[in-house]
Amino acid sequence: MRDRFTYLYVEHAKIDKEQQAIAFHDAMGSTPVPCAGLALLMLGPGVSITHAAILVLAECGCLVAWVGEQGVRFYSSGTGTTRSSANLMRQAAAWSNRDTHLRIVRRMYELRFKEKLDPTLSLEQIRGKEGARVRDTYFRLSKEFDVPMSARNYDRSNWNKTDPINRALSVANSCLYGICHAAIVAAGYSPALGFVHTGKQLSFVYDIADLYKMETSVPAAFIATAAGVDNLDRRTRIACRDQFYQFGLLKKIVADIHALFGILETSDDEPDLADVDPAVPGGLWNPDDKVSPGGLSWGLDDPGGHDDGSGA
Repeated sequence: MRDRFTYLYVEHAKIDKEQQAIAFHDAMGSTPVPCAGLALLMLGPGVSITHAAILVLAECGCLVAWVGEQGVRFYSSGTGTTRSSANLMRQAAAWSNRDTHLRIVRRMYELRFKEKLDPTLSLEQIRGKEGARVRDTYFRLSKEFDVPMSARNYDRSNWNKTDPINRALSVANSCLYGICHAAIVAAGYSPALGFVHTGKQLSFVYDIADLYKMETSVPAAFIATAAGVDNLDRRTRIACRDQFYQFGLLKKIVADIHALFGILETSDDEPDLADVDPAVPGGLWNPDDKVSPGGLSWGLDDPGGHDDGSGA
């Protein structure tokens, strides 16, 4: 990061991919931008940007932010619907405590099994039961749809040589991961702080997707493959859409995530102030768990005032 340009602000232009970088086109002509050396691209009014350009920026690790004229207002950077960090802090506290971490892992497996687990079972024994459940599901669906499947494997470096059912499963799971990722971010959780999975920026996405995989994306893959191999990827995505709708996936995800952390959703819940007013300054942390108001200026008699250290 230290070797990158800090930011580039663009307005009233069209941005597109150019070779392995991007270029913006305006009344002055075309200007190539080496986005691999850019930390932040700020899109002002009158900008249109192509899908290919966004893909290159994402691969280069360049953050894209949508802002007002001259960068005065910040509108979005691909964030979710919440502006509160309450759920993220709750997730981090549970993740960092060994006993709570283990309890949530067991809850996740119970959601998969649809039953309470024997408290004497070790984590290794639970994972063994999960492996058997997954194998049994693959075997049952293979027999039901008459789709041969010897194992769940594929060569990531040679996608076209992957057999149809494994290719369909990968496509279907990608759709499921995308929806789970969107729900996690929208609810204010971190995709990276996984409980069953670990070590990846999408670990929690994999955790949540595994709660629904055997009822949604896996059957969708078998349904699509049973109908033939032509346009398999597209037909798999359509089958996923139907399975997600029939299963009521969008109604379950956030409620299930909240339940994992002991959050009860009721109509009487007070909305978080950060969601009511996204521009409100955050509070200031104290070691006694009390939060002091942030964003206030000391020296109120001084017209210039001075900053309180909150960053507001």
